[in-house]
Amino acid sequence: MSMQSGVIGLRLKAARERSGLTQQELADALGLRHRQTIASIEAGDRRLSAREMIGAMRILGVDLDYLTDPFRLVGEGQFAFRTNGAVEQRVLDRFEEQAGRWIALYRELSREAGDPPRWLGYKLNLNPHSTFEDAQAAGEAAADLWKLGSRPADHLRSVMEDRLHILVLYVDTPPGISGAASRVPGLNCALVNRDESEGRRNFDLAHELFHLLTWDALPPERTASVDASRRGKRWRVEKLADNFAGALLMPAEELRGTWENTSGVREVRARVTDVAGEMGVSSLACRWRLQNLGLLSRTDVEAIDDGLWGEQRRPACRTLEAPHFSRQFVGQVGSALDAGRLSFQRGAKLLGVSMTGLAQILQAYGHKTYFEA
Repeated sequence: MSMQSGVIGLRLKAARERSGLTQQELADALGLRHRQTIASIEAGDRRLSAREMIGAMRILGVDLDYLTDPFRLVGEGQFAFRTNGAVEQRVLDRFEEQAGRWIALYRELSREAGDPPRWLGYKLNLNPHSTFEDAQAAGEAAADLWKLGSRPADHLRSVMEDRLHILVLYVDTPPGISGAASRVPGLNCALVNRDESEGRRNFDLAHELFHLLTWDALPPERTASVDASRRGKRWRVEKLADNFAGALLMPAEELRGTWENTSGVREVRARVTDVAGEMGVSSLACRWRLQNLGLLSRTDVEAIDDGLWGEQRRPACRTLEAPHFSRQFVGQVGSALDAGRLSFQRGAKLLGVSMTGLAQILQAYGHKTYFEA
């Protein structure tokens, strides 16, 4: 199977399903005798002829780019969004389309440079019957295996990029979207809202990592709210992810040591906030993990919750925006621009920024540009 016919087949299937047509109905409209012909095209086992492509575009209401543009994801990507509240479907759809362009751009430029992305090889040994304690144990084991040290938040991203071959992107997201995990053929990606506090970004990154490491055994919903109802399968998978993320970023031994070092702080909320800042996580995540490890008494928890939660008024971590995208992503874009494989104008359009914005993004990662920002 050629890659190109496989991609076109997937996109044909996506367009057909969006139009509500069966394989037989599309075959009839194209003047093909058998439904199996469409099935073979969609599976990538048969090429779509030029005449058939023109006919399919007319019948399905799509343009040529929809079927052939390598800088798009159509019918081949899976996304799981983490939200802070209700987000309209059309907002999610638009953001997924833009995120798909970023991911497809990186994948195509990597292939052209002779450095194709690699599938994720590491998976967590968790399943639908796993307990929250199992997820915590997996987080602790991962922190130890990857040697994340006393402050795992500082090293998690580099492990994901360099060891697990995950594309990590810090991006501007629509209001209400804090992050997303995406799986496409040959590439896994974690997207994080770069405008969140450092502690929230770190936790969201660890949360998305859980989904990428358990996608087959524990398929995530397309959308899951941070404040999901405490019932049902969706809530359970998200809470498993939270338990894993908390243990990964705050291993018990490291957190206990940090907690003991702040014993001189009198007010418990201030103490939790200080520890959260030391570990690079949000105050809320830190409070939950401390309680889970038995380091907070019921009285302490009630005192904290009564105050709640000055995280918006008193953030535990820096709130500076993270640079756009990532060094590896911008490196591929910069190399393609330098080699003439990508024009500056096309690159800006694919990234969804102005030409000045693209120049600023390149310069933030030390790339010289011939365009004055």
